[in-house]
Amino acid sequence: MSNRIDVIGLGAGDLDQLPLGLYKKLTGYKGVVYTRTEDHPVIEDLKEEGVSFHSFDELYVNHNEFGDVYEHITASLLEAAKQNPVLFTVPGHPMLAEKTVQLLLEQEEVEVAIRGGQSYLDDLFSSLKIDPIEGFQFLDATSFERSQLEYRHHIVFCQVYDHFVASEVKLALLEDLPYDYPVTIVEAAGTGKEKIRTIPLEELDHSLEISNLTSVYVPPVSPELLNHTFTRLREVIAALRAPDGCPWDREQTHESLREYAIEEVYELIDAIDEEDDENLVEELGDVLLQVMLHSQIGEDNGYFMVDDVIRTVTDKMIHRHPHVFGNKTAESVEEVYKNWDQLKKEEKGDVRKSVLDGVPGQLPSLAKAFKLQKKAAKVGFGWEDAEDIWLKLEEELQETRDAIDSGTHEEVENELGDVLFVLANIARYYKVNPEVALNRTNRKFISRFGYVEEQINQRGKNLKESSLEEMDALWNEAKERE
Repeated sequence: MSNRIDVIGLGAGDLDQLPLGLYKKLTGYKGVVYTRTEDHPVIEDLKEEGVSFHSFDELYVNHNEFGDVYEHITASLLEAAKQNPVLFTVPGHPMLAEKTVQLLLEQEEVEVAIRGGQSYLDDLFSSLKIDPIEGFQFLDATSFERSQLEYRHHIVFCQVYDHFVASEVKLALLEDLPYDYPVTIVEAAGTGKEKIRTIPLEELDHSLEISNLTSVYVPPVSPELLNHTFTRLREVIAALRAPDGCPWDREQTHESLREYAIEEVYELIDAIDEEDDENLVEELGDVLLQVMLHSQIGEDNGYFMVDDVIRTVTDKMIHRHPHVFGNKTAESVEEVYKNWDQLKKEEKGDVRKSVLDGVPGQLPSLAKAFKLQKKAAKVGFGWEDAEDIWLKLEEELQETRDAIDSGTHEEVENELGDVLFVLANIARYYKVNPEVALNRTNRKFISRFGYVEEQINQRGKNLKESSLEEMDALWNEAKERE
C-alpha cells in the first residue's frame, strides 16, 4: 500500500486550543513536519519544543495565483509520501477553508487521514455575538465571485492574508453596498491576541493589521439597500400583486398587459435611437417590469413562475450555442446562424409545418414582410442578384401607376402593398431592418419639420400662411444643420 499523509489542524491560533493527542503526536514526531505556512502562533510554540517544520511560504511569493500554490503544495506532498509517511499541518481545522486538503482528498494515489484541529468559527460566532442559524455564508477571500454573495445572511470572509486581498473584497462589496456600510475586522478570534474593530467599508484596506488570522465580517443587509438585485425586484412585484397590494396590479391579466408590452418595446427603441443611456436604463427596466408582472400572474394562477422563464431561456441559450458551451465550432456569424436554425428546428420538431411558421401575428406589417422574406430566402426562395430585386421594384411601381390611372381603390392598395413588400425584400438583401430604417426616417422628419414650425412661428406666422417654397427652404436649412 502507498504511504499516507496525516493532516493535522493547528487550531485558531493558540497552543491551548490544540488537543493533547495532537500535541503529543507533533512533539514526538522524529522527522520534519510539513506545514502550509509558518505564519501561525502555534508553529512558533512548537518550534521552541524542538519540532522541525518545512513550510511552503515561498510559493506564495513565487506564484501569482493561489490556485497554483495549492496545486504545487499538493504535488510536493504526494511526491514526498511516495518515500515516507508525511505529517502535514494547516491552520484551523483541515476541513475548513483548506483547498490543499480538498485537493489531497480528491486523489486516490495516497491515503489521506484527517486528524482534526479546532475550527475558529465557534470563537468567531461568540466574539461577533451572532447565531449562524439566521443564515451564514463563509467565503474564501482569495477565490469568490460577487454573484455568490448572499447579503441577507451573515457573511464571513476568511483568508484575508494581506491588503491586496482586503482591497479585492472591498471593491466587490462596493458594487452592492454604500461606502460607509459597517464591516468588522476580526483578528485571531478566540485567542489572547484577539482584536475586533468595526469600520466603514471604504476603510477596509486602509493601514489595518492584516495577517493569516484575519477575517472580515459583513452583517446582514436590509432590503432597502438591495433594490438593485433580482430577488428584491421579485419581492416588490409579489407585494404589488398580494391581497393587500396595489388594486391596479392585482387586476391585471396577461391580456390586459398586452398593450403595455408593445408600448414599452417601442419606447425602448426610441431610447436606443436617441443614444440616451440614462433613458435606455429606464426603458429596459420597464420592459423587465412587463416580464416580471406576467411571471407573477403565472405564479399567482399556479401555472408557471419567473424561475421557469429564466430556466427556459437559459437552457435555450446553452443549447443553441454549442460553439460556446459544447464541442462545436463556429468561426463566423453565418455559421452561428446555420447552427442556430438547425437547433431551433430540432427543438420545435413537427410543430411548425411551414417554413413561414413562427412569425408573430401582431408584428407591424413592414416588419412582418421583412421576416417572411427572410425565412423564405433561407430555403432558396429569393433573388441572389440585387439587380433582379430592383427590376421587380420598377415593375411594381409601373403596375401601381397603371392602377392609379385606371384601377379601383382596392387595386391601388394592392399594388402599393406589392411595392412595400419589394422594398422590404431590398432591405433584407442589404441586411437592413426596414422597420428600424423607417423609424429612423420618421424621427428625422419630425426633427426637420419641427425646425420648420419653430422658424415660421419666430417670424410671427403659422404654417398655413407660409408658402411651400418658404417651408422647403427651411427644410433644407434643417437638413444642413444635421
